[in-house]
Amino acid sequence: MKKNKSINFKLYLITDRKLIAESCFLTSAVRQALKGGVKAVQLREKDLGERELLKLAYKMRDLTKKYEASLFINDRLDIALAVGADGVHLTQESIPADAVKKAVKGKLLIGVSTHSLKEAGKAEKAGADFITFGPVCRTPSKLRYGKPVGVDNLKKACKKVNMPVFAIGGVKIRRINELKKTGTHGVAVISEILGSQDIETKTREIVNLLEDG
Repeated sequence: MKKNKSINFKLYLITDRKLIAESCFLTSAVRQALKGGVKAVQLREKDLGERELLKLAYKMRDLTKKYEASLFINDRLDIALAVGADGVHLTQESIPADAVKKAVKGKLLIGVSTHSLKEAGKAEKAGADFITFGPVCRTPSKLRYGKPVGVDNLKKACKKVNMPVFAIGGVKIRRINELKKTGTHGVAVISEILGSQDIETKTREIVNLLEDG
């Protein structure tokens, strides 16, 4: 696997404010995760309007800087550039990675969501800096992508591409040791952290597992 010094994190937190208890705002939840050791956050709130998303992105930028963590914006290249994010995360429906790479001229890291070995290879050829691959396990948030790709295909993806691969989809703390054996660089997590009663502690447990060995 290619060593990319810019991808210096193994836990990739993806936001979903709908998972958080009403008494806890998204910024507060992310702050707890950052205290627990998260070093990369993807702001992914697709239902927000442009102004609301931009406002939230500025808050996330300030917060991640405070904890020396990277900020990625899902799909919205314009907002990523506006707030000085570290990167943009593209879907299969987004502007292609090679077009983004040409436009940003090294100013942003580029992550791409992939759901098959073909998509993983395509993302690498387009110049992505890393990919998420999944859903590895069954999870409600990824049902529209069909059946889980499974651990075996994750292992194949890690061998196929020469860049960091993050397992995504149904990633639970009890599965992390199994996922590490596939060669994955790390894991992308949503509900396991944001749905936790103790976000900081759960984050620290996941970070420790990923760093162990």
